[in-house]
Order: sequence, then structure tokens, then C-alpha cells
Amino acid sequence: MESGRPAKRAVSASFERRPPPEAPQSKKLTRWAFWASFVVILAVVCQFLESIKHRWYILDQPMLHELAQDAIAKYPDDTANIINHIVTNLTATYGSRHINPRQDEWVFNNAGGAMGAMYVIHASITEYLIIFGTPLGTEGHTGRHTADDYFHILEGEQWAYAPPSLKKEVYGPGSVHHLRRGEVKQYKMHENCFALEYARGWIPLMLPFGFADSLSSTLDIPTLWDTVYITGREMIRNLMFGKI
Repeated sequence: MESGRPAKRAVSASFERRPPPEAPQSKKLTRWAFWASFVVILAVVCQFLESIKHRWYILDQPMLHELAQDAIAKYPDDTANIINHIVTNLTATYGSRHINPRQDEWVFNNAGGAMGAMYVIHASITEYLIIFGTPLGTEGHTGRHTADDYFHILEGEQWAYAPPSLKKEVYGPGSVHHLRRGEVKQYKMHENCFALEYARGWIPLMLPFGFADSLSSTLDIPTLWDTVYITGREMIRNLMFGKI
């Protein structure tokens, strides 16, 4: 009997020292405070990055427009030589560190219901430059993007439409269709239409639009893999040379 009493007191003391359980309401408030703080910090970081992203641009829109017009003037209705002229000049200006010179590296692209082929000339976190087009013609949704998109028509004709206007926009060789960030349009590329497309802004946030049709409609996994591989390779290569 004597030996059992101290043990009983020890157990009783340990129960007395245990802190009271935290109230469910307190836990809920702690979680809300954590997520609210996380959202505020994320918003501040995004706003800061948005304010400085222009520092990471290397391509110049007026220069690209001038280069496209020069190529069209030198090689009218000759898309292959127009593309070669553009890529050769860009490589001479920016070097092969930032420009992909593989002019035979074309892949299909399905996005927003439109289908064509593209050649990735440059891809980084804040910019991309591609040739996109088709000899057959196509039509679709532009997507609503986190970047400004400049469509330099090299051959053929592109139409675009956005309500409440009741008239189409028409873009021919040498003209530029500027889709501002956050805007959306219906567009149509007629037969034998190719364009130099330049986007500047947050490029990774545009990629789901470019991949969605392959995952939900065409199920063309080999083409999706080629697109991911080429885009990822170019983005990583640019990051290695300090280009965000």
C-alpha cells in the first residue's frame, strides 16, 4: 500500500502540469492569419516583380517590326527566305545564346481551337519569339494573356474581331496586330498565312493555354512533349546566361 501512493501522486501531478487544449476557434483564427499573411506577401512580391520586369527584356518591338518589313521587302511571298533573313539577323544581333538557330525545328501547335505550326526562336521567362502559321488557314480564340502579344504578318492575311465592334480588323504583310495584355479576340488566319509573333510579359502563365488543347482535345502527347522540351530547353538556356 505504501509503495503505491507516491506513484499515484506522480501521475496526478503530471496531469496538473499539462496545458489546456487550444480552443478550435483559436486554431481557425491562426490558420486564417497565416493564409492572409501569405496572400499579402505574395501580392507584394508579384507587384514588385511586375514593376521591374522591363529590365529583363532584350528584344525590341520596333526593331522586330522593321526587321520583318525589311525581310518582306527583300523576299516577297518567299516565307522560307523571310524566316531565314529574320533569324540570321537576330542571331547576329543577340547571339546563339538567346536565339535558337534550328530553322527545321517546327512543331504543331493547337491552342484556342486554332491549329498551325510554330518554330521557337526565343523563349524565356519574360519574352518569347516564334514563327507561327499554316498554309491551310485556321481560326480560333486568342486567349487572355499576362503578356502583350505582337503579331507581325509575314505572308497572307489575318482577321480579328472583338465585340462590341461589328467590323473585322484586317492585317496584311508588314502590319502588326497588337493584342494587349488582358484583351481577347477571335482571329482567323487565311491560307498561306505566317507571322512573327512576339510576346513580352509573364510567359509561363501563358503556357497552360498552349497546352490545354493537346491535353483535352487532340491528345497528341508526342507533339506536347516536343513543345515542352523545346520551350523548357530555351528557357533554361536563357536563364543560364542570366536572361530572365
